[in-house]
Amino acid sequence: MAEYNRIKVDVIALCAADLAEKLHEWNDYLNFEKHMSKHTLRAYSADVGHFMKFLFDHLGKQPSLNDLSEISIRDFRSWMSKKAMDGTSNASRARSLSGIKSLLSWLDKQGIMHNAAINTVRSPKLPHKLPRPLHEEQAFDVIQHAGMMEKHDWVGMRNMALFTLLYGCGLRINEALSLDIKDYPRDGFLRVIGKGNKERQVPVLELVERALEDYLAICPYSNEPDRAIFLGARGQRLNQGVAQRAMRQLRVTLGLPENATPHALRHSFATHLLQNGANLREIQELLGHVSLSTTQRYTEVNAEEMMRIYKAAHPRA
Repeated sequence: MAEYNRIKVDVIALCAADLAEKLHEWNDYLNFEKHMSKHTLRAYSADVGHFMKFLFDHLGKQPSLNDLSEISIRDFRSWMSKKAMDGTSNASRARSLSGIKSLLSWLDKQGIMHNAAINTVRSPKLPHKLPRPLHEEQAFDVIQHAGMMEKHDWVGMRNMALFTLLYGCGLRINEALSLDIKDYPRDGFLRVIGKGNKERQVPVLELVERALEDYLAICPYSNEPDRAIFLGARGQRLNQGVAQRAMRQLRVTLGLPENATPHALRHSFATHLLQNGANLREIQELLGHVSLSTTQRYTEVNAEEMMRIYKAAHPRA
């Protein structure tokens, strides 16, 4: 959160007092009411900061609420064009526009100001990207060899438990790393707090529970209820970057493809369930997706895999 707070301070410093005050309130709204993840908060703050810097240069002064209400579609397009010329990808520009629309929508709903031009700005077209899961054998290899690169046995057991949890329960990496000892699975289920602070219950396989038990039994730190389940070498909550680095090392050692990431284990969980007969509604609940259309991407992955097998096996292919 330190980086997010620094960005927020830098953004507010670019604005006139009235706009700065409302930006502060909007940040609190995103953080405490919408319960946005720290990654989304950081991204939105950076995007709004870039926009305010553009307005500062464009207007030659600190932009106020009145200035923001009078920004034209030409101004918005100029900002998007500048981001494109700076080498920003379509996906990043679409996210930036989404952040500005979120801010202006909130200001409008609060009765503070209105800008009609923002609704006419089109988002950049995005390529249709499919999830990239691992094959079953690759997922099993990750779990089996997760601890092979670590000097300390307990760190190796931690990696194995973490990757087993991601693949066995379909968790997002930040959901897994947010778990405390008090959240330990009970009666075969795990309570998970997902995006938007939404809670869901996920069934836990015996394999996953056993991996967690083995790790906690050898972990050198005391199992206090409010302690994080997954710890770094110094006893602090495990950083996401450390888990990603462990996967990268494993990927090189095992000769796995570039898509072998911690998040790919979540994709693998959903894809392998679908291949083995689970229906989309069930998978949607397990993944914590708000929209079924998000889960439906996995049917395209399944169809793609079926075509690959067909072409490889059919004598006339």
